[in-house]
Amino acid sequence: MKKRWFVLIAVAVLLSSGYALLYRDNQAPSIHYTSLSGQSATTDSLKGKVVLVNFWATSCSGCIAEMPDLKKLHQEFAGKNFETIAVAMNYDPPNYVQNFADKEQLPFFVSLDPQGNIAKAFGDVQLTPTAFLIDKQGKIIKRYVGVMDFKEVRQLIQQQL
Repeated sequence: MKKRWFVLIAVAVLLSSGYALLYRDNQAPSIHYTSLSGQSATTDSLKGKVVLVNFWATSCSGCIAEMPDLKKLHQEFAGKNFETIAVAMNYDPPNYVQNFADKEQLPFFVSLDPQGNIAKAFGDVQLTPTAFLIDKQGKIIKRYVGVMDFKEVRQLIQQQL
């Protein structure tokens, strides 16, 4: 039984290490984001900032659960060359996204992805929440699938700033 657990843990470590190596030097895709309020941002315009791109949906319980922590994280680093972009999945009705953003007073950039092009550019994101932490040079330094470890994210952001 112990041997089986060891093998499972070893495989998980190898897979996560391989994934980290795969994304270590990857540039974030060239994207154009438009916020719910009509603001625009591009991958190039965000260089020089640490960026957290978070794919989410109003129907995703994990996404909704992590929003208060995402708000706190954004507010903690606001004005320090940090940007949060929440990308609503293409299946999420725009009025649901707008209502949620208004109700929760989301302080960060909220973008729709009606054709799924942003999700496709980031490796065809299907599961939510999924987030990418991008350094000031535009390289993906970490990918999270599922609710983020906010302690770890804070530490990584602080290191990058």
